[in-house]
Amino acid sequence: MSFIMDEISVGRNEIISQDLDQYGNMLLRLAYSYMKNIYDAEDVVQEVFIQLLKNMDIFESDSYKRNWLICVARNICKNKLKSAWFKKCIELEEVPCYDRYKDGNVLDSVMNLPLKYREIIYLYYYEEYTTVEISDLINKKESTVRSLLSRGRKLLKKKLKEEYDFE
Repeated sequence: MSFIMDEISVGRNEIISQDLDQYGNMLLRLAYSYMKNIYDAEDVVQEVFIQLLKNMDIFESDSYKRNWLICVARNICKNKLKSAWFKKCIELEEVPCYDRYKDGNVLDSVMNLPLKYREIIYLYYYEEYTTVEISDLINKKESTVRSLLSRGRKLLKKKLKEEYDFE
């Protein structure tokens, strides 16, 4: 019996390792877009994979698993941001060499958008989801997603225009 349990845990470890390779960076970028801090984003990803371990047997396909992971990451980020403990924390200044996701002015501008726009723009441009898929992920109407995407683009264009002065 012990041998069977060891084989099961080895199999689960391999699956988690593969999922971490496949989805880890995407989840870290998504968590970072919410938390704006690499350390908190890493904590979120860790919690997501703990949830994955608990719910490993529910997945029908890889696309279902990917969507589930994104929803869990979003929910964990939102819960952390709403928590009283997180609101009372003083943000530490990050060391630039560890800040590997703020590599350009465009991404900086995206990260400074309000959450409702930042989330949509991130999922649309960085994770390449369609507006239909995003509406399913965040439980909003597709028309709402398109409106948020359009407004987010306008805000981003305005911010980038100020920086680069395209005219």
